[in-house]
Order: sequence, then C-alpha cells, then structure tokens
Amino acid sequence: MTIKSDKWIKKMARDHGMIEPFEDSQVRYAGEDRVISYGVSSYGYDVRCSNEFKIFTNVHSATVDPKNFDSKSFVDFTGDVCVIPPNSFALARTVEYFRIPRNVLTICLGKSTYARCGIIVNVTPLEPEWEGHVTLEFSNTTNLPAKIYANEGVAQMLFFESDEDCEVSYRDRGGKYLGQTGVTLPKA
Repeated sequence: MTIKSDKWIKKMARDHGMIEPFEDSQVRYAGEDRVISYGVSSYGYDVRCSNEFKIFTNVHSATVDPKNFDSKSFVDFTGDVCVIPPNSFALARTVEYFRIPRNVLTICLGKSTYARCGIIVNVTPLEPEWEGHVTLEFSNTTNLPAKIYANEGVAQMLFFESDEDCEVSYRDRGGKYLGQTGVTLPKA
C-alpha cells in the first residue's frame, strides 16, 4: 500500500466523485475571518464538520451499550459552534460525502489544533467501497467546556492505495453504515 498525494486526491475527486464537495487547496479564510484549515493538503484531505451535532448527556442515567444504544442519551443541536461539556463527547458528521474506491483504505486523524486543546477526534477507517457522510466523534478530555466549529477543519483523511482490489469490500458484505447521511448512531 502507498499513501496518496494531493495530485492523486484531486484526480479522484474530480474524475470519480470521491469527495463532494471538494476544495482543491487549503482554505484558511472565510472572507476576512481566519478558520481552522480544510481542503486538500500534501498527502491528505482536511474535512469539515457540519452544523449538526448530537451532544452526549446522561440525564436519564442510561448505560452506554453499543448493542442497544439509547438515542435519548443525546441532545440534538444545530449551530455554528458546539460546546461539549467537560469530560463528555459529541457526534457530528462531515460536510463532505465520500466514495472510497475498492482498492483504497482511508484513515482519519485528528487535527493538531483540536488535539492541543484536549479535544480528540475519533473515526474508524473508511473501508474499500464505503460511501457516505462520515460520523465524527469529539471527546472533550478536559474538565472545561470545549468548542467545535462547524464548517471548519476538524480532521485529516489519509488515503492508502493497494496494488490489488480487496476480495470482499464493505459494499460486498452489506455494511450497516453504507450510504449514511446525517449523524448516525451505533447500530447493532
């Protein structure tokens, strides 16, 4: 497997719709306002989160169970800035919709701007032939409230291309998160 460069990412986005919408350079300003950068970088793509959030709350004293997740454990919020309570987390989704080729594995890493504030971004790999909006998880590891900015960079996607197609792709096995839109909760 080889990591792919900005040239490959631009070609795949332009010719195959791998990332939509797509920014073919690093965006650092919205008008005159500085933003946390997003768009193509040397060897990756910095994604943005949308303004749709699910903020974790435990007002019902529920147990977190990935096989039987209680959607009442979240408060829905729409806005340009999401405040995550101390030692809690929120879910969001990318602005970008991804279509991963059959011979590509995509790994997501958090941006250092957020990591330096104690905010950890977690996303599982985007497997070959997965597509959809990526559900992002933001953990606030601090004992203070933390802000996440919608429509600004939050994480970087790295693309690894194999010299052969996988035997069974995410689409082939009917993955349960295929084609997801919106912020998607755990499914058993």
